Amino acid sequence: MNFLQAIFLGLVQALTEYLPVSSSAHIRIIGDLMLGSDPGAAFTAIIQIGTELAVILYFRHDIIRILGAWFGSLFGKEGKDFKSRMGAHNRDTQMGWFIIIGTLPILIAGLLFKDAIESTLRNLWITVTVLIIFGILLWVVDAHAKQVKTMDEMTWKDALIFGIGQMLALIPGVSRSGGTITFGRAMGYTREAAVRVSFLMAIPAVFGAGILEAVSAVKDVAAGNAGMFPGWGATIAATIVAFVVGYVVIIGFLKFVSTFSYKAFAIYRIALAVVVALLLICGVLHPTEVVAAA
Repeated sequence: MNFLQAIFLGLVQALTEYLPVSSSAHIRIIGDLMLGSDPGAAFTAIIQIGTELAVILYFRHDIIRILGAWFGSLFGKEGKDFKSRMGAHNRDTQMGWFIIIGTLPILIAGLLFKDAIESTLRNLWITVTVLIIFGILLWVVDAHAKQVKTMDEMTWKDALIFGIGQMLALIPGVSRSGGTITFGRAMGYTREAAVRVSFLMAIPAVFGAGILEAVSAVKDVAAGNAGMFPGWGATIAATIVAFVVGYVVIIGFLKFVSTFSYKAFAIYRIALAVVVALLLICGVLHPTEVVAAA
C-alpha cells in the first residue's frame, strides 16, 4: 500500500463509518479491488480511531454531561438509595446506563463468536445478502414507522433493542449505524434521535475495540507482521483524513436525516450488493478472503 492508497482508504472510512451502508463492507471490497488483499489489521484499526475521535469531538458536550451525571449519581449526588444512584432523578445518568446496556450485546457476541466473525462471516456472499436484507428493512421500516419518540423517552428495553441492532453489525454488510437506526425507527424513534443514539452507543464499543486492536497491531508492525501496512507517515495522514472528513460527514448526515428519509441509503445498499455479486460471479472479487473489520 502506498501513501495515496492509504489516504484514499482513510477517506473511504470517513465517508462510510457513520452512514447506514457498512464501512466494513466498503473497506473489504475496495481493499480487495485496489490492493488485491486485506489492507491490514494495523492500518484499519488505527484509521478507525480517527473516525471515532470525530464522534467524540462532535458530541463532546453530551459526553461530558452524561459522564458527569453518571458518576455523580453513582457516588450519591442525587441520593444515597439504589434508585437514585441508578439515575431515577437524572435523565443523563439514565442515558449513561442505557449506553452501557446497549454495548453489552456486541461485547458478549464479539467474545463468544470471535472466530466466526473473523472468518466465516467475512464471506462476501454473506455481505451481499445482508446488504440487500438490511437495505430493504431500512427502506420499509423508515417509510412506515412513526416518528414520535425522542431520546428523552428511551427505556431500558429500548436500549437493549438498540444494542441488538448494533450487535448485528459484527456481520460485515449490516452496518453498525444501519442496524441501530433500523431498530430505532422500528420502535418509533425520530430519524435524528435514532442517529444520535447510534453515534453515542457506538463510542464505547468501537473506540474501545479500536484501541485494543491498534495496540495489538502496533506490536505486529514492530515484529514485521503487519501485512500491507504503509508506514507510520501514511497511516497517520490517513487517520487525520478520516478524522477531519468524518467530522464533516457527521454534520451533514444529521442535517440530511432531519429533512430526508433513508430511502437513498437503502437503494445504494441494494445497488452495491448487485455490483459486488456481479464482481464475485466474474471472479474479480474473492468471497472468502479474510479482512479486518472497519
